Amino acid sequence: TSSAKMAKLGSRLLVLPSRLALAAGAVAYWTAVYSLTVLATSVFVLRMAWVAVRKRGRAFQWRRRDSPPACLSDPSLGTHCFVRVKDSGLRFHYVAAGERNKQLMLLLHGFPEFWYSWRYQLREFKSEYRVVAIDLRGYGDSDAPSGRGDYKLECLVTDVKDVIEALGYSSCILVGHDWGGILAWNLAICNPEMVERLIILNAPHPKSFQDFLNLSQLLKSSYIFFFQVPKLPELLLCMDDFKAMKSMYMSKWMGIQNKSSRLTEEELEAYVYNFSRPGALVGPLNYYRNIFSNHPATCHDVTVPTLVIWGDKDGALEVGMTSHMEQYIKNVFRLKVVPGASHWVQQDQPDVVNKLIWTFLKESNK
Repeated sequence: TSSAKMAKLGSRLLVLPSRLALAAGAVAYWTAVYSLTVLATSVFVLRMAWVAVRKRGRAFQWRRRDSPPACLSDPSLGTHCFVRVKDSGLRFHYVAAGERNKQLMLLLHGFPEFWYSWRYQLREFKSEYRVVAIDLRGYGDSDAPSGRGDYKLECLVTDVKDVIEALGYSSCILVGHDWGGILAWNLAICNPEMVERLIILNAPHPKSFQDFLNLSQLLKSSYIFFFQVPKLPELLLCMDDFKAMKSMYMSKWMGIQNKSSRLTEEELEAYVYNFSRPGALVGPLNYYRNIFSNHPATCHDVTVPTLVIWGDKDGALEVGMTSHMEQYIKNVFRLKVVPGASHWVQQDQPDVVNKLIWTFLKESNK
């Protein structure tokens, strides 16, 4: 009838302004993302050109490491194992220490890292826990799907759930750093029943990052925009025999600050070995290439006891964003800033970090 048609037309007109506003917001969002990507890429390309001029032919020379350094087979770190998960069918590599019947402590690394970043914690906590450090999807000896869409946030979080279950557990103490911290935050938010205690190292709560975002943090995050483009980020990280990657760990502005904890030549080679294999950088960079298309979360509250450890000399993340986290934690919350420690806080100040974790676990068990 005509009245029904008029009512339908009226309802459409009522929602039209909100739809237009959403469309305009989406256009503005993607315009900003693409503009910043172009700007960041221009800066990094100039940097690459400068390296090419200075190093000449050597700039585009790097070698694949065929044999792993001896430190990766150190028996004091644990046993190398593999597990295949049900949802994706992917096989994950992990190193496990401690008895199988003990409570699971699952360690999730960041970029550009792998299980070895947790060497100090594998040794420290194996007396009381079944400590497992995995290679995340696309890293190390874990499977690396080829598609960009295979690295969306929901896939990565599902991996963590599936690994916990494949190891024979229903819950764990979850410890995450950098990208591993992002996955840990999201699992604790969406599946709190699987997280007994949450321990985060230099990784912002998803909403607190948005709350805090300012010009200084935007500049520190410029590499994220550069990582959106194909091929060039992989080339930059490989140039001059992986010098850019080495500098992440060794430079004054980003590297490990504690002189007694700086990577040895062999330890540095362990990282280069992992990423020197053909295609080894594509999967890890695809984590970043899905950042802007991940669906925004509808829930931000964490309902499990949470410890955040933060090195205040982080060259990638502002320490100020930690002040925005507590509002999202609806349980015990402890924030511990480690003075003078870098982004790689669990490697930079391992004794301090381990002590903070022990204290939190004992405190939250009371």
